[in-house]
Amino acid sequence: MLRAIATVGGWTMVSRVLGFLRDMLIAATLGAGVVADAFFVALKLPNLFRRFFGEGAFNAAFVPAFAATLTRRGPVAARQLAERMATLMTLWLALLTLVGLLLMPQMMRLLAPGFTARPEQFALAVELTRITFPYLLLICLTALVSGVLNGLGRFAAAAAAPIFFNVLSVAALWILAPVTPTPAHALSWGVTASGVVQLGFVMWAAQRAGMPVNPFRLPRISPEVRDVLRKMGPGLVGAGVTQLNLAIDVIIASFLPLGAVSYLYYADRVAQLPLGVIGAAVATALLPLLAKQLSGGLPLQAHRSMNRALEISVALTIPAALALAVLALPILQALFQRGAFGEAEARATAAALRVYALGLPAFVLVKVFVPGFFARGDTATPVKIGIICVALNLGLNLVLMGPLLHVGVALSTSLAAWANTVLLAFILWRRGQFHADRALRRRAPRLLASALLMAALLAALSWALAPGEGLRGVVLLVVTCLAGLLAYGAAAQLSGGLDARDLLRRLRRR
Repeated sequence: MLRAIATVGGWTMVSRVLGFLRDMLIAATLGAGVVADAFFVALKLPNLFRRFFGEGAFNAAFVPAFAATLTRRGPVAARQLAERMATLMTLWLALLTLVGLLLMPQMMRLLAPGFTARPEQFALAVELTRITFPYLLLICLTALVSGVLNGLGRFAAAAAAPIFFNVLSVAALWILAPVTPTPAHALSWGVTASGVVQLGFVMWAAQRAGMPVNPFRLPRISPEVRDVLRKMGPGLVGAGVTQLNLAIDVIIASFLPLGAVSYLYYADRVAQLPLGVIGAAVATALLPLLAKQLSGGLPLQAHRSMNRALEISVALTIPAALALAVLALPILQALFQRGAFGEAEARATAAALRVYALGLPAFVLVKVFVPGFFARGDTATPVKIGIICVALNLGLNLVLMGPLLHVGVALSTSLAAWANTVLLAFILWRRGQFHADRALRRRAPRLLASALLMAALLAALSWALAPGEGLRGVVLLVVTCLAGLLAYGAAAQLSGGLDARDLLRRLRRR
């Protein structure tokens, strides 16, 4: 599991770094105004459906079923299951894409109702979303094939595929922007093109792994397919609670002053770096592992895997969250403060980032606890918890958006994530399916103390060095971050929170 987390996290880190380069160009070109808000909504809609139907609900139901079929019945039966699901997904998502293209104005009134007060922005958002919406079909099929690769224990190709999204977006901005009505049109075409490339890449990887997936066979509803479909329904909410909360954020933000959608987007992009590198990596590696261990009658090994996943998450997420909270403004100044994105935009975005950092550990821990349900075939319980948390997020948004504006929207999301985490952990504990083992109980407080020490050092260095925009700001920010990283590593090693030699030994173990 540790090797898998390192593989997924490493490729995700490359993708997120390229994503920052893309966002830096977007910020300098579009800033945080009418066109930027319209593009970010156009990007949000297909991504929202992708998280539900692709990475969320589908992975929750399909990956455990694929892993169990592969373990019990062999690769031929597992491939049949994958191809039947691919055919059904193609038919369903092609229909959804067609309906979305035809009814885009109505869908936009649901996602960004505040835009209707600005007809020009509303029309632009509809036009851009029609360009990006076919990405939904392409990226959901990519998620299916990626689930097959993850079930085979091959994580690199699936984790590397999102790199093409960032590369092609940047290429489109440079090449197509001079010949399109706005730079946002060029970016939108780049999004859809990246879906084609990502799907082709993972299908090539699956063929090399001896598990080619043909999504155009005649559909057949076998008992295994029926079981996956039955579990996908609850998984639509259970696995996508965070994304649904973010969609509510966009709806609420569309009623706020101009730029609120962009502030939340840029803040979320920075917070997504540790969430993607840590949370997604842990969840991707943990779900097929737990499914194999539980289907193989090894509950004790599954218990140990859950504890080690939590330990890794705590060790990496707590310092990341504290660093983002302390260095929010210097990070945003170094990354985005240039061109159309000025100091006022950087400060407004930094306020949202600090609040997202508050919820970052919860976002990651949810990704660790949810596989504990999905691997046991329980997709209903996360749904019930998810409905509660979505209602909580909506209520908090309505209360906080007035006095705190876009910061209140971010705070609502973070508080709802913590409620989700606590409820998931409590129910697993009540069922006897999770409890913190001795190693986790001993190391977690030491890791927290080491992270607090690091945060104090970062605050002092940030005050003394005062990093800002431009090359000087980037250099000083890198120096500050490296100092904090070394301080945390040393404190964690000396306190016993981490054992570097043990980690290296586990990574090398065959």
